[in-house]
Amino acid sequence: MTTTKENRLKSLYTSLPPGTPLVSEDLAGLGISADLAVHYVRSGWLTRLARGVYARPGDTLLPNPSLRLLERKVEGLHVGGKSALEWYGVRQYVPQQSTLHLYGWTATKLPDWFLKRFPAEYHRKRLFEETPQSLLHVAPFEKRAAAPLVSSPERGLLELLSEVGVRQPLQEARELAESAYTLRADVIEELLKRCTSVKTVRLTLLLGGELSLPWAKKLNPAQLPTGSKKPWVSRSSDGLLILKP
Repeated sequence: MTTTKENRLKSLYTSLPPGTPLVSEDLAGLGISADLAVHYVRSGWLTRLARGVYARPGDTLLPNPSLRLLERKVEGLHVGGKSALEWYGVRQYVPQQSTLHLYGWTATKLPDWFLKRFPAEYHRKRLFEETPQSLLHVAPFEKRAAAPLVSSPERGLLELLSEVGVRQPLQEARELAESAYTLRADVIEELLKRCTSVKTVRLTLLLGGELSLPWAKKLNPAQLPTGSKKPWVSRSSDGLLILKP
């Protein structure tokens, strides 16, 4: 029995990359039952982060495997908005500690064990006509193996603009849009055609035109869902935002 436990413990320490959090299903896959997990915790061979979530003692959790774990728990979860732009090099400056912007389909609260290590904000957003199993222009970062899901820069910009008037300052959004001059016009167009937010479509066209961005010149507003002929109006800390069709 002791040899079996030792083999399972050895498997736990050697089969997973460093910095990887584990959940009960992962332990079960290694032949570690709930009772045995409790024994490992009490013996100091396993650290309990939360109910059903564990780490190896002394192991510093890394963001990528931690995000991959959240993807299994939150439908449609991915890195998006300002963070996606930053990951792809579109930024104003490099803050000392940036907030990670995560997007998903369901209302949820990010777990404390994650937030204590990785400052983050969660946005419940259904911005496009899509399914959570097949998100538009969301893929593992730079197509790396075991990388977390990240919005393309084009989708990241639209996710960012969708937050203007809510919790995203317009001036910062404008400056980031100005830096996003290399975006792909065909991808922007595809996303805009399936965008469910009239505000986001109009704001994209407005900033793209005002900033004379190369991709914006290739868009045909007549083919995009800009809504009715009425102006879209919103009041926020930035003042009154009026977006005409």
